[in-house]
Amino acid sequence: MSNLHPQLLQRLHAAVGAAGLVLDDAAKAPYESDWLRKWNGRSSIVVRPADTAQTAAVMGICHDTHTPVVTQGGNTGMSGGATPDASGAQVVLSTQRLNRIRSVDPLNNTLTCEAGVLLAHIQAAAQEVDRFFPLSLGSEGSCTIGGNLATNAGGIAVLRYGNARELALGLEVVLPDGRVWHGLRALRKDNTGYDLRDLFIGSEGTLGVITAAVLKLSPRPVARATAWVGARDIAALVQLLARLRADCGERLVAFEMLSAPSLALILEQVSEVRAPLAGEHAFHALIELADTQGEGLAALLERSLEAALENACVQDVALSVSGAQTQALWKIREGISQAQMRAGKAVKHDIALPISALAAFVQQADAALQAAQPGVRIINFGHLGDGNLHYNVLLPRDTPPEALAAATARFNRIVHDLVAEAQGSISAEHGVGQLRRDELRHYKSEVEFDLMMRVKQSLDPNQIMNPGKLI
Repeated sequence: MSNLHPQLLQRLHAAVGAAGLVLDDAAKAPYESDWLRKWNGRSSIVVRPADTAQTAAVMGICHDTHTPVVTQGGNTGMSGGATPDASGAQVVLSTQRLNRIRSVDPLNNTLTCEAGVLLAHIQAAAQEVDRFFPLSLGSEGSCTIGGNLATNAGGIAVLRYGNARELALGLEVVLPDGRVWHGLRALRKDNTGYDLRDLFIGSEGTLGVITAAVLKLSPRPVARATAWVGARDIAALVQLLARLRADCGERLVAFEMLSAPSLALILEQVSEVRAPLAGEHAFHALIELADTQGEGLAALLERSLEAALENACVQDVALSVSGAQTQALWKIREGISQAQMRAGKAVKHDIALPISALAAFVQQADAALQAAQPGVRIINFGHLGDGNLHYNVLLPRDTPPEALAAATARFNRIVHDLVAEAQGSISAEHGVGQLRRDELRHYKSEVEFDLMMRVKQSLDPNQIMNPGKLI
């Protein structure tokens, strides 16, 4: 406790009670490392406020004592944005006890909940009133909506419904000095000044603590049509995407891409999956339509894919004819993270590009990486429908830490320079955190970075909010 203000523990205990503090080393351990075990730190105190008032009291105390705060939800992030440093001087503020769904309004198509509610619980609450909350991630059973909003999470339904930013109408936020912004407005139109909501969404806990949100619900789809296709290259899949958008409109909810090496890795490492197509294809796509009216949906997808086959956009197609087949196809796509962890050490790139630039980028990046390290294993997959690639390089499991660090720096510069040339983003949906913090300064313009710093200084003058992350 020597690194902390002498009265801090006493004041925090008065604010949240014994139930709101975690002080035992073994009990604190899960809060001090990310789920990938890539980032590890130490916190002398983990604080778990039970409501917004307690959260405000905690932030007021930390502001007064200049104590740095790391806000943490489900701790499922991919960029080290919710892990304390090694100093022991940072307090972890966990939102786990902020876990109430406050209201559901099916007529207004909104749901108001606290930041610590699990994403899967929000989806279930929407379904209970015959509505649909479309944000969907592999970690939805353990990630929280506060973390989803803080990182502007994406997932598999962005193509139709947008990122987390598009799914939130209002926020409640505790500011660094303990004041509360009550912005829980369930409105589609509100032209009364600056959009403060969008300052906090995607800010990764550097500007305040999101404690609650009004979320946008949609009509619940009652029918789905799913297919797996094989294609010769990315350009062919981009053509197919354009055709499906024209033919199917907003019914197109997912267009997931896997390169042949990515599919091979999954088949090698994940049990109870098999190749959907008999032939060899350089790229694959998992496509899904959804609608509130089921009649004709499968026929619509079949007609569009038949035309794509005739025009050579794709080489082969497998249409799902049952719920079990659909689940089997999605199990393949969802197995990629597990496959990479089992097979080696991945240098990961979560990038976004204009869809029209994807084919040229992949060709250039593949060539540049092979020139830098012949035979390198590129695992390229992602949400092709919204231009988000997880363009990773897989190294052997026994790669020494120093070699991994050197390879990461070398590969990052190759990939991210090409992304910048294509007017893309080096962080599409995972956030910046610690992983991309230094690179962000390299790729942001001086004006843009200065504006971000001015916002940070205005809201957090004591610089206590998630230091060492994002900026």
